Amino acid sequence: MGNPHCVTFGANELKVDDLKLSEIGPKFEHHEMFPARTNTEFVQVLSRSHLKMRVWERGAGATLACGTGACAVVVAAVLEGRAERVCHSFLSKCVVDLPGGPLEIEWREDDNHVYMTGPAEVVFYGSVVH
Repeated sequence: MGNPHCVTFGANELKVDDLKLSEIGPKFEHHEMFPARTNTEFVQVLSRSHLKMRVWERGAGATLACGTGACAVVVAAVLEGRAERVCHSFLSKCVVDLPGGPLEIEWREDDNHVYMTGPAEVVFYGSVVH
Protein backbone atom coordinates (compact mmCIF):
# COMPACT_ATOMS: atom_id res chain seq x y z
CA MET A 1 0.00 0.00 0.00
CA GLY A 2 3.02 2.28 0.09
CA ASN A 3 3.06 2.88 3.83
CA PRO A 4 2.94 0.49 6.79
CA HIS A 5 -0.40 -0.73 8.09
CA CYS A 6 -1.25 -2.90 11.08
CA VAL A 7 -4.72 -4.35 10.51
CA THR A 8 -6.45 -5.63 13.63
CA PHE A 9 -9.66 -7.64 13.65
CA GLY A 10 -11.70 -7.57 16.84
CA ALA A 11 -13.74 -10.33 18.41
CA ASN A 12 -17.21 -10.78 16.90
CA GLU A 13 -18.90 -8.77 19.65
CA LEU A 14 -16.43 -5.85 19.38
CA LYS A 15 -17.84 -2.59 18.03
CA VAL A 16 -15.11 -0.36 16.61
CA ASP A 17 -17.13 2.73 17.55
CA ASP A 18 -16.63 1.77 21.21
CA LEU A 19 -12.83 1.78 20.98
CA LYS A 20 -10.90 4.55 22.73
CA LEU A 21 -8.51 5.26 19.86
CA SER A 22 -6.66 7.99 21.77
CA GLU A 23 -5.61 5.33 24.29
CA ILE A 24 -4.85 2.31 22.13
CA GLY A 25 -3.74 3.97 18.87
CA PRO A 26 -0.44 5.35 20.21
CA LYS A 27 0.41 1.96 21.73
CA PHE A 28 0.34 0.40 18.27
CA GLU A 29 1.96 3.37 16.51
CA HIS A 30 4.97 3.41 18.85
CA HIS A 31 5.30 -0.33 19.52
CA GLU A 32 8.84 -1.71 19.16
CA MET A 33 7.58 -4.04 16.42
CA PHE A 34 7.18 -0.94 14.22
CA PRO A 35 10.45 1.04 14.44
CA ALA A 36 9.27 3.42 11.67
CA ARG A 37 5.82 3.59 13.34
CA THR A 38 2.64 2.39 11.65
CA ASN A 39 -0.93 3.22 10.76
CA THR A 40 -3.34 0.94 12.59
CA GLU A 41 -6.76 -0.08 11.36
CA PHE A 42 -9.29 -1.49 13.81
CA VAL A 43 -11.83 -3.61 11.94
CA GLN A 44 -15.32 -4.90 12.64
CA VAL A 45 -16.56 -7.50 10.14
CA LEU A 46 -20.24 -6.89 9.36
CA SER A 47 -20.39 -9.45 6.52
CA ARG A 48 -18.10 -10.96 3.88
CA SER A 49 -18.60 -7.85 1.76
CA HIS A 50 -19.07 -5.17 4.43
CA LEU A 51 -16.46 -4.02 6.94
CA LYS A 52 -16.32 -1.14 9.38
CA MET A 53 -13.04 0.44 10.41
CA ARG A 54 -11.47 3.20 12.41
CA VAL A 55 -7.92 4.28 11.85
CA TRP A 56 -5.04 5.69 13.86
CA GLU A 57 -2.55 7.26 11.45
CA ARG A 58 1.09 7.59 12.40
CA GLY A 59 1.93 11.18 13.16
CA ALA A 60 -1.69 12.35 12.83
CA GLY A 61 -3.76 10.31 15.28
CA ALA A 62 -7.39 9.41 14.68
CA THR A 63 -8.62 10.52 11.25
CA LEU A 64 -11.97 10.39 9.49
CA ALA A 65 -10.73 8.13 6.70
CA CYS A 66 -7.67 6.48 5.18
CA GLY A 67 -7.85 5.16 1.64
CA THR A 68 -4.70 3.04 1.77
CA GLY A 69 -5.89 1.75 5.14
CA ALA A 70 -9.25 0.70 3.69
CA CYS A 71 -7.40 -1.11 0.89
CA ALA A 72 -5.11 -2.83 3.40
CA VAL A 73 -8.13 -3.87 5.47
CA VAL A 74 -9.83 -5.58 2.52
CA VAL A 75 -6.65 -7.39 1.44
CA ALA A 76 -6.08 -8.56 5.01
CA ALA A 77 -9.74 -9.61 5.36
CA VAL A 78 -9.52 -11.68 2.16
CA LEU A 79 -6.24 -13.29 3.23
CA GLU A 80 -7.76 -14.11 6.63
CA GLY A 81 -10.91 -15.59 5.05
CA ARG A 82 -13.16 -12.83 6.41
CA ALA A 83 -14.11 -11.26 3.05
CA GLU A 84 -14.51 -12.26 -0.58
CA ARG A 85 -12.11 -11.35 -3.36
CA VAL A 86 -13.54 -9.88 -6.56
CA CYS A 87 -13.17 -12.26 -9.50
CA HIS A 88 -14.33 -9.86 -12.23
CA SER A 89 -14.62 -6.08 -12.23
CA PHE A 90 -18.43 -6.17 -12.36
CA LEU A 91 -18.92 -8.40 -9.31
CA SER A 92 -19.54 -7.12 -5.81
CA LYS A 93 -17.13 -4.80 -4.10
CA CYS A 94 -16.35 -4.75 -0.42
CA VAL A 95 -17.79 -1.71 1.35
CA VAL A 96 -15.65 -0.27 4.13
CA ASP A 97 -17.46 2.13 6.46
CA LEU A 98 -15.31 4.88 7.96
CA PRO A 99 -16.33 7.91 10.03
CA GLY A 100 -15.77 10.11 6.94
CA GLY A 101 -17.98 7.96 4.73
CA PRO A 102 -17.99 4.60 2.95
CA LEU A 103 -15.42 3.43 0.43
CA GLU A 104 -15.84 0.62 -2.09
CA ILE A 105 -12.75 -1.56 -2.38
CA GLU A 106 -12.07 -4.38 -4.81
CA TRP A 107 -8.99 -6.61 -4.98
CA ARG A 108 -9.31 -8.13 -8.42
CA GLU A 109 -8.05 -11.58 -9.24
CA ASP A 110 -7.68 -10.83 -12.96
CA ASP A 111 -4.96 -8.19 -12.51
CA ASN A 112 -4.15 -8.44 -8.76
CA HIS A 113 -4.71 -4.69 -8.32
CA VAL A 114 -6.65 -3.04 -5.52
CA TYR A 115 -9.20 -0.41 -6.60
CA MET A 116 -10.89 2.17 -4.40
CA THR A 117 -14.01 4.21 -5.15
CA GLY A 118 -15.48 6.81 -2.85
CA PRO A 119 -16.34 10.44 -2.32
CA ALA A 120 -13.99 13.31 -1.60
CA GLU A 121 -15.31 15.55 1.14
CA VAL A 122 -14.18 18.95 2.39
CA VAL A 123 -13.55 18.73 6.14
CA PHE A 124 -11.91 22.11 6.74
CA TYR A 125 -11.71 25.61 5.30
CA GLY A 126 -9.05 27.96 6.59
CA SER A 127 -6.26 30.40 5.90
CA VAL A 128 -2.55 30.37 6.57
CA VAL A 129 -1.34 33.62 8.08
CA HIS A 130 2.32 34.59 7.73
